[in-house]
Amino acid sequence: MNKFFEDLGERLVAAAARRGARIEAPVLDSAVALELLELARVAAHTQERRFAPLASFMAGAAVEQMRAAGAAADPATIAAVIEEVRKELEREPPV
Repeated sequence: MNKFFEDLGERLVAAAARRGARIEAPVLDSAVALELLELARVAAHTQERRFAPLASFMAGAAVEQMRAAGAAADPATIAAVIEEVRKELEREPPV
């Protein structure tokens, strides 16, 4: 994606290693990134601004659970799942 996210991935790997967990650096696909940003925008504008990062975190947690359950978790599928939920939220009236 870009240098910031590459560095962030390496920092997450290092932080996990300090806690005894060996993980691969997360990779952020551009289509997934776009949908996460859109989800964050919708959360911030229909709920509260501070919900935006938490909505993105929850989307990531859901994707990881999909992977663990053996569901397709390629970037296109992940982007489609996030887009589907975002569009549902957009149709609801703001709180």
